[in-house]
Amino acid sequence: MKTKSTFHAPCRTILGALLMLNIVMALASRISLSRSIHPILKRTPRSHCAPRYFRKSLPCPLWSSSFSFCLQALHKSTSLSHSHCLSPCYSSLSVTSMVSAAVDESLQANPLLQDFEFPPFDVVQAEHVRPGVRALLKKLGSDLEELEKTVEPSWPKLVEPLEKLVDRLSVVWGMINHLKAVKDTPELRAAIEEVQPEKVKFQLRLGQSKPIYNAFKAVKESPEWHTLSDARKRIVESQIKEAVLNGVALEDDKRDHFNKIEQELERLSQKFGENVLDATKKYEKLITDKKEIEGLPATALGLAAQTAVSNGHKDATAENGPWIITLGADFMYVMQRCSCKWSREEVYRAYITRASSGDLDNTQIIDEILRLRLEKAKLLGYRNYAEVSMATKMATVEKAEELLEKLRKASWDAAVQDMEDLKVFSKNQDAKEASDLSHWDINYWAERLRESKYDINEEELRPFFSLPKVMDGLFNLAKTLFGIKIESADGLAPVWNKDVKFYCVKDSSGSPTAYFYFDPYSRPSQKKGGAWMNEVVGRSQVLSRNGTAPRLPVAHMVCNQTPPVGDKPSLMTFREVETIFHEFGHALQHMLTKQDEGLVAGIRGIEWDAVELPSQFMENWCYHRETLMGIAKHFETGESLPEDVYQKLLAARTYRAGSLSLRQLKFANVDLELHSKYIPGGSVSIYDVDQRVSQRTQVIPPLPEDRFLCSFSHIFAGGYAAGYYSYKWAEVLSADAFSAFEDAGLDNSKAVVETGRRFRETILALGGGKAPLEVFVEFRGREPSPDALLRHNGLLPVTA
Repeated sequence: MKTKSTFHAPCRTILGALLMLNIVMALASRISLSRSIHPILKRTPRSHCAPRYFRKSLPCPLWSSSFSFCLQALHKSTSLSHSHCLSPCYSSLSVTSMVSAAVDESLQANPLLQDFEFPPFDVVQAEHVRPGVRALLKKLGSDLEELEKTVEPSWPKLVEPLEKLVDRLSVVWGMINHLKAVKDTPELRAAIEEVQPEKVKFQLRLGQSKPIYNAFKAVKESPEWHTLSDARKRIVESQIKEAVLNGVALEDDKRDHFNKIEQELERLSQKFGENVLDATKKYEKLITDKKEIEGLPATALGLAAQTAVSNGHKDATAENGPWIITLGADFMYVMQRCSCKWSREEVYRAYITRASSGDLDNTQIIDEILRLRLEKAKLLGYRNYAEVSMATKMATVEKAEELLEKLRKASWDAAVQDMEDLKVFSKNQDAKEASDLSHWDINYWAERLRESKYDINEEELRPFFSLPKVMDGLFNLAKTLFGIKIESADGLAPVWNKDVKFYCVKDSSGSPTAYFYFDPYSRPSQKKGGAWMNEVVGRSQVLSRNGTAPRLPVAHMVCNQTPPVGDKPSLMTFREVETIFHEFGHALQHMLTKQDEGLVAGIRGIEWDAVELPSQFMENWCYHRETLMGIAKHFETGESLPEDVYQKLLAARTYRAGSLSLRQLKFANVDLELHSKYIPGGSVSIYDVDQRVSQRTQVIPPLPEDRFLCSFSHIFAGGYAAGYYSYKWAEVLSADAFSAFEDAGLDNSKAVVETGRRFRETILALGGGKAPLEVFVEFRGREPSPDALLRHNGLLPVTA
């Protein structure tokens, strides 16, 4: 078993089987959007790479006390010659060559339809979306008609043309949705909203194509079935299953109703996410009295002053203000560091009630989403939407509930003790609120107790974790474990913001094997919160540029950490370090795949509740002595993190593990309850469900006015509906996978290298071409056990 987190969700994003429709659809409705193509509008002698986008968005878990991480200057390469560009790329995504010569000049110049090596993130504008997407859909509609006329139950006549067709839409739609996630504008939103129904209509037509569905069934029933590789069998079986889940077997009236539901769900999910973003941006607390933010560190004050300057307070300074507090990176600062109880309360209440009132109220949207999902499930013959979700996952509803309850029991007593410890500590500090700690007090006193118990101050550690040094250490670890080299490739591909970095991944022979973008900093005015990894294009033999080597994968990683302040680099908290390691784990599974079948390469085709394995696995290395000490260098003096501080970080690893575990279990249980037992429109509200589940998963129940569900984007605007349990499911797998390195000996460099290579050749290389349980057994030599997870969290004795 395992947990999903970004494992995706280890980063969901991470889907199970991808049906033609789902392959494309997933991109549009996930929590993190992403992919695009960069137009080098004029062809160059360089071999083309059309980064294709197979939608897999990997949002991160709401594991921090503020959901701040996920709800979600290296050496320049001098050897990126044209022969190293994504040479095995899709021959061309040029719609210019697909449409007639009579096409209007403006359409020919549309960057979405140009021939390019990398997505034109820097030039795509809202005005390109409507004409570009419509021209593409028109061409793809013709291609689909032709495929249905000529389709045969063979790989060259069925799967190959299907993959090419899906890839074209994936790249273009992924590009514009990625820009919406990282560079949002009202104009871009409006354009996407207008063409989205047309895009969904095409997806539904593709996903419900009976000629294609019948061809896949014929492949499975043919005498040649037993000669197919495991990967090809997985593709055929998943396509058949996904076609059924997409309504291919429904009769005319029911199919029309099903399609209307899908259209409306797509619209509602989009609106939900926009409301969360707008509500988050809307809140700004102007502060002129420093007493209201007393206790905030210099980094936070500098960030708040920078926000004030950008809002017209030109003379704002970190020392004297004024300061503007937002619900972005500032939120956690206030919760953990601000000694002013009233400021904490105001910001906390604003955070938990986002998108729950006025024009941005998501309450009715949630109920309508749940109603439509239930209706969809019944049309397909299932009792509830949770059963639909589990049809393409490792777990069943019962098995997921069983795991969550085991972990809840193992975590409960430890969480109760966590709260008692806070009460005693705050009382000893003469805190007036000690006898009745409120929600806005918990994180504040938890940080004070942690500092007292382990003598660790997160803010004092920041200077030891500068972004450039952290990335150097992460890349060195990847070199040690997986035999790859990562070099800066800035300038090779267009980017959407000046802070975005571009990298080339090379194998041991020095040949490029993948590329990725990295967008590290928070931009609350235009970028959605959280952290995620997504595909730009995936590895594929069918989409080979030269007909021999497969197209190379391209990814992007997006975070929302504290940006540089003044002349200092971005100085990170330890949790921000863990977040980068997590997202990089998702990226590694996408980039280091050796699977050439495009529909199951990388994270594609992997059951959703297994996809978080690599991301959560990578987090463990943040506590590995050699890795951490290689990263933790003071940005000014070069001084290494003191040994005693490292030992304290290790000791603090299980601090409040019971409370943090229950937090995730609450999210997972609420998600399953809403999608398996809740009746929309009945006497019980979604908030009643939240309160009831919280009674057994939270030591202190939420406030009556808590509206957390209105910003729970993972399940209402992402891919985690009836799947949030996946974080915990995949966490079991990832902890057990890391225990293989512990068994081999973390101080035994030879054993670590050997185990790392085995991890790469199985977990990272096989993609969705094998069932995740089989892949795990191939790596570990046995089926997974939850013992390693409980041991890492200090909870094993509770269940012994």
